[in-house]
Amino acid sequence: MSDAYIYDAVRTPRGRGKVDGSLHEVSTLGLAVTALSAIKARNKLKGLEVDDVILGCVDPVGEAGGDIARASALAAGFGDSVPGVQINRFCASGLDAVNFAAAQVMSGQHDLAIGGGVESMSRGGIGASGGAWPVDPAIAIPSYFMPQGVSADLIATKYGFSREDVDAYAVESQKRAALAWEEGRFNRSIAPVKDVNGLVILDRDEHLRPGTDMQSLGALKPSFTLVGEMGGFDAVAIQAHPELESVNHVHHAGNSSGIVDGAAAVLVGSLAAGERIGAKPRAKIRAFANIGSEPAMMLTGPIDVTKKLLARAKMTIADMDLIEVNEAFAAVVLRFLQAFAADPAKVNVNGGAIALGHPLGATGAMLVGTALDELERSGNAIALVTLCIGAGMGTATIIERV
Repeated sequence: MSDAYIYDAVRTPRGRGKVDGSLHEVSTLGLAVTALSAIKARNKLKGLEVDDVILGCVDPVGEAGGDIARASALAAGFGDSVPGVQINRFCASGLDAVNFAAAQVMSGQHDLAIGGGVESMSRGGIGASGGAWPVDPAIAIPSYFMPQGVSADLIATKYGFSREDVDAYAVESQKRAALAWEEGRFNRSIAPVKDVNGLVILDRDEHLRPGTDMQSLGALKPSFTLVGEMGGFDAVAIQAHPELESVNHVHHAGNSSGIVDGAAAVLVGSLAAGERIGAKPRAKIRAFANIGSEPAMMLTGPIDVTKKLLARAKMTIADMDLIEVNEAFAAVVLRFLQAFAADPAKVNVNGGAIALGHPLGATGAMLVGTALDELERSGNAIALVTLCIGAGMGTATIIERV
C-alpha cells in the first residue's frame, strides 16, 4: 500500500443559498470549475497528470446532474483523457470524495487524483433529487424517518442540551469564524468566484453574522416545533426513544447550519506523483472510515465513526490536535464533545457551518482544507475531520501535517 498525500486544497467562498445570494447567478458547473481551475493553476498542472476527478454532490439533478465531475473537468481544461465521477453520501459526500481519491492512490491504481464537492443550494434546493427514504413507507416507517431538525432536537432532549446551550455554541461559532476572517486564516485556500469578464463576484464567506449574540438568537422561535408537533414527527421520535416523554425543540436558523452555495477541491497523490509535478506534500492522509448509525437519531454518526477510526488507527481522541465536526446543528457538536469529553478549544477553532454555511456536497472537502490550513498556522500535527449524515451515517478522516 502506498501513502496518499494532500498537495493542495482550495474552496470558493460560501455564498448565501438564496436568490439574493452573490453566487446564485453562478451555475453549479461554474462553481466546480472555479475550484478545479484554481487547483490546476496553483500547482501548474497541464491537467493530463490527473488520473481522476471525484466530486460530491447531494442533489445531482438538472444542471448539477449527468456526472458534474466529468463536465467540470472538461470545462476546467483538464483534457479529454481525465475522467470524472460524481458521488453522494449526503453531507459527507465531499469528504468521501477526498477519501475515494486517497484510496485510489493508496491502492496504487492512480497516482494523482482530485477529490472535492459542489452544491448550489440557491439553484437546486435541499431534496431536489428526491429519494425513497422520506416518502416510501417501506423504508420510512421502520427507520423512523423524521426531518433532521427534529432529530437534532431529539439529541438535545436526550442528552440534556438546553436552548441556552445551543445558542451559546452558535454565538461562539460566529465569534471564531469572524476572528478567522479578520486574521486571514482562510486566505490561502480561497478561490474567488469571478464572472465571464474576470470581475470578482465573491471572495469572502457571505453567510457570516459576526454581531450575533444571545439576545438576538433568543428572539428566534424554534424552527421545528410545528413539523414535530403538527406533522407527527415528535411522536415518531418518542416511538424510537420511548424513554422520553416529549421533544424539547431548541434549534432554529441561528444555531443550525446555513444554506449556502460553494465548491472545493483537494489534490491528492503519491510521493512520486508530487515529485513529477514539482509539488511538496502538505499532509498525509493517515486513515479514514465510514459507518452506519441509528437512523432515527441520525446525527450521532460522527461519534460512532470516530470510535471506529481511532481504534483502527490505534489512536485516542487526545492524540487529535484539531477536530473539525460539521456544525449541521449545534447539538451535533455538543454531543460529540460530551461523548469524548473532548477539549472545546480543539474543536472547530475557526467556527463552522453555523457561521459559515454548509454547501452539502462540498462541505467535507472544505473542512479538509480548513483543518490543513489550521495545522500549518498553529504548528500542530494531527487533525480529525468528521460529518454527520442523513439516514444515520458518519464519515471521518485523520490527516497528519508533513
